[in-house]
Amino acid sequence: MPADLAEKTDRYERLLADALDAATIAPPSGTPLAESAADYEEMARSYLEDGRHFRASDDPVNALAAFSYGHAWLDAGARIGLFSVPNEGDLFTV
Repeated sequence: MPADLAEKTDRYERLLADALDAATIAPPSGTPLAESAADYEEMARSYLEDGRHFRASDDPVNALAAFSYGHAWLDAGARIGLFSVPNEGDLFTV
């Protein structure tokens, strides 16, 4: 059975929004790594906004892509130690 685009888009939007809420910048403030973490977080937030714009413009395919890309920025940042993230649940792959 093919994936339900509307359900998947909803799920990935929620995943990205929840992951943004759960992630906190790990490196000390004022360090180059903290600046990198802030850049990763900004990319994720921008993709969340873009996805919501695409969704409002009746473009669910690009909305899903944006939500997925945004989550990838956070997940990669968590994997390399830029973010402290919860160990339980399914928000991150770490």
